[in-house]
Amino acid sequence: MTSPAVATRAAGREVQPPSPIERRPRMTWREWLAVLAVTGFGGFIRFWHLGRPSTLVFDETYYVKQGWSMIKAGYELAWQGKGEEVDPRWNRGDIDVFTSSPDFVVHPPVGKWMIGLGEWIFGPTSSFGWRFSSAVIGTLSILMLTLIARRLFGSTLLGVLAGLLLAIDGEHFVHSRTGLLDIFVMFWALAAFGCVLIDRDIGRRRLALRASAEFADREQRTADSWSWWLGVRWWRIAAAVCLGLCAGTKWSGLYFAVAFGLATIFWDMGARRAAGLRHWFAGSLIWGALSGLGMLLVASATYLASWTGWFLSSDGYDRHWARDNPGQGFTFLPSALRSLVHYHQQMYDFNIDLAAYHPYMANPWSWLVMGRPTAFYYEGPKLGEKGCTVATCSQAITALGNPVIWWGAALGIVVLLFRWVLRRDWRAGAVLAGLAGGYLPWFQYQQRTIFNFYTIAFTPWVVLTVVYVLGLILGRSSDTARRRRTGAWIAGALVLLAVLSFWFFLPIYTAQVIPQSSWSDRMWLPSWI
Repeated sequence: MTSPAVATRAAGREVQPPSPIERRPRMTWREWLAVLAVTGFGGFIRFWHLGRPSTLVFDETYYVKQGWSMIKAGYELAWQGKGEEVDPRWNRGDIDVFTSSPDFVVHPPVGKWMIGLGEWIFGPTSSFGWRFSSAVIGTLSILMLTLIARRLFGSTLLGVLAGLLLAIDGEHFVHSRTGLLDIFVMFWALAAFGCVLIDRDIGRRRLALRASAEFADREQRTADSWSWWLGVRWWRIAAAVCLGLCAGTKWSGLYFAVAFGLATIFWDMGARRAAGLRHWFAGSLIWGALSGLGMLLVASATYLASWTGWFLSSDGYDRHWARDNPGQGFTFLPSALRSLVHYHQQMYDFNIDLAAYHPYMANPWSWLVMGRPTAFYYEGPKLGEKGCTVATCSQAITALGNPVIWWGAALGIVVLLFRWVLRRDWRAGAVLAGLAGGYLPWFQYQQRTIFNFYTIAFTPWVVLTVVYVLGLILGRSSDTARRRRTGAWIAGALVLLAVLSFWFFLPIYTAQVIPQSSWSDRMWLPSWI
């Protein structure tokens, strides 16, 4: 609906009252069918042979055991020996590998609780069970990204393309089939992003309705517009909960909170300015600061709640540090919180100082072009072993992104920057906010041991970058039929190329036993080996 335009003069310029933003049309059953089809496809390939290999791979050695100890004790227990000694026992189904002592861990508990949930349902000795939660979250994130892209770009077609590209991205696919924490960081960050997008639309709609009602009252509008309160922003509260869970999985989730928080302030500025409010800048800063404080409190409470198992324990790691060290630390805090703060100081020191050499460590400068993907698993069966039919075979899991998607996104980021800075396209800025929150912070850790697989945290925004460019290629509805047809052919060819790329690399995503020569054919760059 559109309100009557009532012109008035303010601050020496002619302005128009904004029309209330129309709600996006509901999806038809055909559109829902397409959305569910791409989600179902992504879920099927993620659960297909999910338990292969039936052994712990890469950092599952930490998080699978910690997930089960969370179910057993509510906190992480230490093991009876080193990982290379304990893992063979765990792989054989012997889960009696814990001591009665707590373990010092360097990541918060949310992701381990989520892994533990799958182990609780299917049993800790089942490789399907300890990867179940990752597969569920990976599938749900395909659905979420499809709906988020539809809202962001206003197109069900682009939404479905986003879901499809995420479904066939190797980085996302491998993490969806592995019991690691980073897939959960991605999930909660993406959920928060969806919440702030919904909040943006609702906030603009509320502002437009109020401005339309009060526009003719010049004195009211110019004097008090900075104080316009748009009501409780429930979707921002939901975003804060998601961000608390994101940081409660890994602290890198904090950077998403900063990126999305700044985005909401900029969006509010744009909305208030578009409404013709005289004090749009001050109003945005004031209400943005208050909203940010509220989100911080909600996110912090959510984060602390994730440590409930540790709080309720009698012997979690450092649980009684404050009692044993009176007068030290932040003495104004309650004993339990003082102990937790000390624990966090140790966690922080470990994460910052981690500089041990690892053969698959990768500098963030190389991440977008996948200079050094992480090998999660590799075995070299000989003839007759594990179904090998040639002299030497390979069985690998490599966290390698789909080259068509990632190399395309590396070029697409330039397009995003151009469209955001020069064309003021808020959609490009929204995608850049997700990339910035997940990617840019890692450049400050040039000496730390970090890996390419951390890119899973911002993989959805890599996909959105590609989809944004595909939308430009497809063109607008006002373009000529020939222009639209040409764009459709080009976009379709790129998507088909991405599908074929995924099919080609599928054996090294799913630990299939293939001839070593076939594995070598998939190692396009020397640094991938």
